[in-house]
Amino acid sequence: MTSADHIRTPAPVAPLLSGLDGRLPGLRTLYEDLHAHPELSFQEVRTAGVAAARLREQGWEVTEGVAGTGVVGVLTAGEGPVVLLRADMDGLPVKEETGLPYASERTAVGSDGEEVPVMHACGHDLHVACLLGAAAQLAANRKAWRGTVVAVFQPAEEVGGAPAMIEDGFRERFPRPEVCLGQHVAPAPVGFVGTRPGPLMAASDSLRVRLFGRGGHGSMPESTVDPVVLAAAVVLRLQTVVSREVGAAQAAVVTVGAIHGGTKENIIPDMVELQVNIRSTTPAVRERVLAAVERIIRAEAAASGAPREPEITELNSFPVTVNDPAATATVHAALTAALGEGHVFTLPRPLIGSEDFGAFGTALEVPSVFWHFGGADPALFAGLDPDALLEDGMPPTIPANHSALFAPLPGPAIEVGVTALLAAAAQWLTDTAEANRRP
Repeated sequence: MTSADHIRTPAPVAPLLSGLDGRLPGLRTLYEDLHAHPELSFQEVRTAGVAAARLREQGWEVTEGVAGTGVVGVLTAGEGPVVLLRADMDGLPVKEETGLPYASERTAVGSDGEEVPVMHACGHDLHVACLLGAAAQLAANRKAWRGTVVAVFQPAEEVGGAPAMIEDGFRERFPRPEVCLGQHVAPAPVGFVGTRPGPLMAASDSLRVRLFGRGGHGSMPESTVDPVVLAAAVVLRLQTVVSREVGAAQAAVVTVGAIHGGTKENIIPDMVELQVNIRSTTPAVRERVLAAVERIIRAEAAASGAPREPEITELNSFPVTVNDPAATATVHAALTAALGEGHVFTLPRPLIGSEDFGAFGTALEVPSVFWHFGGADPALFAGLDPDALLEDGMPPTIPANHSALFAPLPGPAIEVGVTALLAAAAQWLTDTAEANRRP
């Protein structure tokens, strides 16, 4: 059976969108408030409070404190399918440079005890606003659908909050869905959506590496084992993993995102810490790259005469995000019907970014679908062919996620994000959708 055999007429989303135009200004205000008050992973106390309060006002049954700061809302409109909708809430340790009137000026203490600036540099504030908008529409138009919606406001996507919610009894505590649906804003033009069946986003493995030396005076390096030089050798040699051990037709990335060591220019320290991130799109490549990274780290330590073996600790690990093919075909058709022909694209290959959203579908043993929707001003893409963007990627002049300049165009992006969530959910929640599922 082909994917097309699973799709008939997309269920109409219009009844669920009734009243959205009047709600959009308030959602824009909500977004700006969330953007100005970002919180680090597992510290999303204020954001969770906002989400929980709004859900209660709408009539949802609300559970707080899931995996620390997670919020889960459950809303039922008679007998019918269960659909999970998810948004992530955490910000990043980035100093905002957008110059927006609602730019973040917040700081927070990170997991290492250091104070850092905090910014919504990945768009999770937009995700929260979109899901709260969709939740409000579902509550206000309850007669237009039937079934149950589980709205998940997830903490700590950046470090693995989805697995933490699963470990906190998610499967036993909340209705089991028929499908899990999620989305992410991207540096693409507003109004455009991209997804694909099968592998959508890469696996991610983050490591903390401690390299040990023997410290001493900067003027007498011969009496030391310099871990700074060792770290430099490791960083440079790691760049050969992808270029020399991964095939040209395969995809992987090795990034050293942080180096910490030393206190003064004339003191050789005892230890240097690296933080390494690895992306891969197949299990075989993932295994090969992880093995190569560990081999190089240990070999360079031995070559430097390090007095101790390096310590390599896993910080977090996400598998490849995989979209169920049949459910993705259904969602693709629904998004096309809602947003218009030529606005929904099938991505030609998996994205090298990573997500922990797939943990819900895997743990609950149900299909999941994830998509990306544009948040950038379309004027920035004037004269560019959409097909070329798919093949060549976004122009380097467009600030991407995790940039200090990342700033979605909130008004239209919120409308698209709410519409996309409702259009996808409608395929399982409306009478037309039920008729489509009958043989």
